[in-house]
Amino acid sequence: MKYSRNSFSRFVPILLVIVITIVAVAAVIAIGRSILGGGNQPTDPVGVVDDGRTALLTTDISRSVRLTVRGPIVADESFRSYRVTVSPESRVMTTYEGYLEKPLDTKSFGNNVPAYEEFVYALDKRKMMDSRDADEDLETLRGVCADKKLYEFETLVNGETVKRLWTSDCDGAKGTALANVGEIMEMFLKQIPEGRKMANDVGLAQTEAIFRL
Repeated sequence: MKYSRNSFSRFVPILLVIVITIVAVAAVIAIGRSILGGGNQPTDPVGVVDDGRTALLTTDISRSVRLTVRGPIVADESFRSYRVTVSPESRVMTTYEGYLEKPLDTKSFGNNVPAYEEFVYALDKRKMMDSRDADEDLETLRGVCADKKLYEFETLVNGETVKRLWTSDCDGAKGTALANVGEIMEMFLKQIPEGRKMANDVGLAQTEAIFRL
């Protein structure tokens, strides 16, 4: 019996060393996984997602993109604007009179998913949803750039805005959109046969100067 106690006494330190070694190895493995796993995480912080670009490049039938151009702020009878909305199923352009948006002319055409996909990927290459942080990221654009044109670029789901960017011709109201205004306008108007004529009819045709912005 005395021999058994001595044997057990010698075994205890060995057992403790084994346990400590196992714990240390497990800790090292856990730390290594944490470090290596961190390198595989997305570069964007959690919760920071470019919803506008994701919506732009998603092509199910609930999606659409929209351009709105507003003219100078003048008398209600003289105020003009137009809107072009493109989805996988349709392409629509409407010109308006007045601030209550009385329709002056509307053109509507069918569309399909491959055509829509080509369109939105082309818009993405032209940075339609690229944005800047700006004080002008306003909830409302009432009164902005009163004497020149205002432009809005939107992505939508089921007709509801996911992300809206805007800019204008006024030096003091550059807004949040970084894209070349002329390129984006040109692409939208090309989706509508006679689109340029409709814009011209309400005095909101694209100009050479805008195209170079």
